[in-house]
Amino acid sequence: MPSTPLPPLPSDPGLRIAYEEALAGYREGGVPIGAALFHRGELIGRGRNRRVQDGNPILHAEMTCFQNAGRLPVSTYREAVLYSTLSPCYMCSGASLLFGVPKIVIGESRTIRAADDWLRSLGMSVTVVDDQACYRLLQRFIEESPGIWAEDIGHAGTDDRYHGKHPGPPP
Repeated sequence: MPSTPLPPLPSDPGLRIAYEEALAGYREGGVPIGAALFHRGELIGRGRNRRVQDGNPILHAEMTCFQNAGRLPVSTYREAVLYSTLSPCYMCSGASLLFGVPKIVIGESRTIRAADDWLRSLGMSVTVVDDQACYRLLQRFIEESPGIWAEDIGHAGTDDRYHGKHPGPPP
């Protein structure tokens, strides 16, 4: 890791665990995005983006978090809080909605706002913390590995695709 220190860890315990996952992913050479799932204050799942490490395009942090939580009753999801270091994409947001997770806490949405407004429009409680550690870790990765970032995120966030202006079908 470069010598420039990262800001202090997130103070929120759920976000701190998500950040720990993101940092572990960074150290593995993957995209540093992490997630944690809590039920009534108890950690029930955690995960990190594993697209690079496992060569699997759908292993975003939230998806591996749900996978690691295992099979849970609907009642558990409906009382859960999902923490993610970055605004979740539409795939991960859709999974959260499908499972009935009512609340998400997001470390930062400056890099990409993704589906925040869409989740709110469907009744999910969305809190963006704007945590410096989450933001700086991802910015460091983007600077160090722009090719992997571009592969992971494509043009999303650079041409308004994540801000409600999706292009029509190709010509």
